[in-house]
Amino acid sequence: MISYLKGVFSGKTEDAVIIDIGGVGFSVCVSAGTAEEMPPAGSEVKLYTYLYVKEDILALYGFLRKEELELFQMLLKVSGIGPKGAVSILSGMSVNDLRYAIFSQDAKTIAKKSAGIGLKTAQKLILELKDKVHAEDMLSDLSGAAADVPAPAGSAKSEAVLALSALGYPNAQAVRAVQSVEGADAMTVEEILKAALRFM
Repeated sequence: MISYLKGVFSGKTEDAVIIDIGGVGFSVCVSAGTAEEMPPAGSEVKLYTYLYVKEDILALYGFLRKEELELFQMLLKVSGIGPKGAVSILSGMSVNDLRYAIFSQDAKTIAKKSAGIGLKTAQKLILELKDKVHAEDMLSDLSGAAADVPAPAGSAKSEAVLALSALGYPNAQAVRAVQSVEGADAMTVEEILKAALRFM
């Protein structure tokens, strides 16, 4: 298994980037978002990788952040979604947007933003992954980068999200409301709830 590649970014093809490592060019399939985020040609880059092997197919998929790779691997476990479908989904949606869509069971958004993914497949994706996406996964402000320390399960913020959901608020709305509370890390569940409800 190839965990990552670290080398010089030397260019792009239609759906892949070329990484030069010791004079050998590795063609790595990437999402549209990853392709756009690549540094200027000649710069050093590190891609977390997944090696896909099936019969006569051998393909390497690359991601700038570990969380993208992890979500890609989760998508591959959904029946009916192969690596091309998973890349299509990640090309149309950011990691955080996809988590929100799964968490709030918004199949229409997934189908709309992912080329080649229909509503039924999006619904199946949500059904199979909804128990693997939690409120604490979205509570950290990712700001386009991987969260090094996610909010721990059972934290005041995640408990506040669960409480809002129990009150009947949509999951995604509950997460956004809790995220909007300034200084929530130092507050109790009750204090976060009060501030979040004012926001809502």
